[in-house]
Amino acid sequence: MDSLSSDVCYDILRRLDGATLASAACACAAFKAISNEEKLWEDVCSSTWPSTKQDDVKTLISSMGGFKKFYAACFPLIVNKSVPEFSWRNYPEYPEEWTETEYYGDYDELESVSPSDFVSIVDIKYKEKTICSKVLWGIPNATVRDGWFSDCPFRVDLFSYASRDDDHAGEVTLSVSDGLPPVTSIEQERKDGKLWQELHDGIKLSWIIVNSKVKQAANLSSWCAIDGQRHWPTSQDFLLHFGSIVPAKDIIPCQLVKCIITLKFRVTHIEGSETHTTLNLTELCMKLGDMEGGHVNGRKSLFVLKEALSCDRSKDYGLVLESCRLYSKVQSEIKEEKIRYENRLERSYILGGITAFVLLCCYFL
Repeated sequence: MDSLSSDVCYDILRRLDGATLASAACACAAFKAISNEEKLWEDVCSSTWPSTKQDDVKTLISSMGGFKKFYAACFPLIVNKSVPEFSWRNYPEYPEEWTETEYYGDYDELESVSPSDFVSIVDIKYKEKTICSKVLWGIPNATVRDGWFSDCPFRVDLFSYASRDDDHAGEVTLSVSDGLPPVTSIEQERKDGKLWQELHDGIKLSWIIVNSKVKQAANLSSWCAIDGQRHWPTSQDFLLHFGSIVPAKDIIPCQLVKCIITLKFRVTHIEGSETHTTLNLTELCMKLGDMEGGHVNGRKSLFVLKEALSCDRSKDYGLVLESCRLYSKVQSEIKEEKIRYENRLERSYILGGITAFVLLCCYFL
């Protein structure tokens, strides 16, 4: 290695992906010194997340400590190795009459976490080909003093079909030329599911959230789809779900929140013409849900997003799936517990009604 010039070493390292580059830095002193070059990590980030090529995003990343630090924070995925037991009856009872401070929270505390602090850096790839890159600065139409945002379910729509109705310039599509299997009819696709499986396995999505105030970042997505639905809500729609399990200690009672990133494609094709099979991206949104299946409101979501920036992470995708599986298991148990409780309550009401009726009849007789 000593016989190689620094230029040759640099030329070797610049061809590596991020994980391999980090490993190579541990091989020898020469590689370690060269691997600290910021340009190498800028190229790695640009390859992994094409949206980081934008000048304003580059400036943001530089203010956070550089591309190497950014990659180290955003390449590993969020994991929660343990999911605590939780009962749906653990929610405290709240009084019907709330003061403004109790309802919306302490304004001073809220102002420390502002919607304008968060930046969304989103990239979608299909078979390593980038099909969509977008950067969203702040949370649209949201302020901490805005009542509707604080109380309503949190949701960020990065891409919606309505926004494209009058402008097809930004349309995101996939076709047979991109590697999609041809579809002669929706009926045939329902039987074999080739297009659905190809979409489920081929799409990779990254949703990086950055807090520009505290200079922290994390990837809220799972890269690969966790689950999805075929033909929903119509026979021509495919729905994919990405996301992660985010800690919410002291924010909501269940202490964990599921970040749900929804990607929806619609199939369009000319009947009988395989070469014209096309998928149009019609929706891309992110929301937060609790273990009871309800949506987290805007006020609490800001604190959840802030908490996500400092939680545990791993490069092991299996751990991500395991944390999602544990969360879904507890969620199902809560749902079953709630159904059992409601059934017992219903039976007690029926039994009480019958008893009251019998006693009333005995009284009059």
